[in-house]
Amino acid sequence: MASNNAQIRHATREDVSTILSLIQELADHEEASSSVEATVESLERTLLHHDPATDTFSAGGYAKTLLLTDPDGTIAGMALYFYNYSTWTSLPGIYLEDLFVKPAYRKKGYGKALLKALAQQVVDIGGKRLEWSCLTWNEPSLQFYQSEIIGAKKKDAWVGLRVDGDALRKLADSES
Repeated sequence: MASNNAQIRHATREDVSTILSLIQELADHEEASSSVEATVESLERTLLHHDPATDTFSAGGYAKTLLLTDPDGTIAGMALYFYNYSTWTSLPGIYLEDLFVKPAYRKKGYGKALLKALAQQVVDIGGKRLEWSCLTWNEPSLQFYQSEIIGAKKKDAWVGLRVDGDALRKLADSES
């Protein structure tokens, strides 16, 4: 898959340090650098790694990463995702955890190329939807996602919720 001769492929174990670097760049962009707890070791343990020789993925991971390489040889972006499931449709889908294109490589169609690759995977598995979240202040990205180019619809009827940190431990340890 390519856009302007860029190449998209699934990440291998050898790409983990690059993925961590992209995660850190994304966190810098979102002014949340201090929130990154990921390490090369934790990503090696929790990501699924592609083996191009066998076209299979490692066992034991939870998420996959698509990497986009610019014709100049630089890994310019990534889409880190995992599978989800809709009880209402009884079909799978993909949840895009992070989409990131390095600033120097934006406006080349790379974000669309990564989203297109994910949409193709949803279609290939007989799935029904591709979902993700976007920060409310990230107006350029929201405009891009909701444009005719991508066609995403904002989910106004849903509120994102999260339990983490001490609250997660407290809930896990609570009595039934």
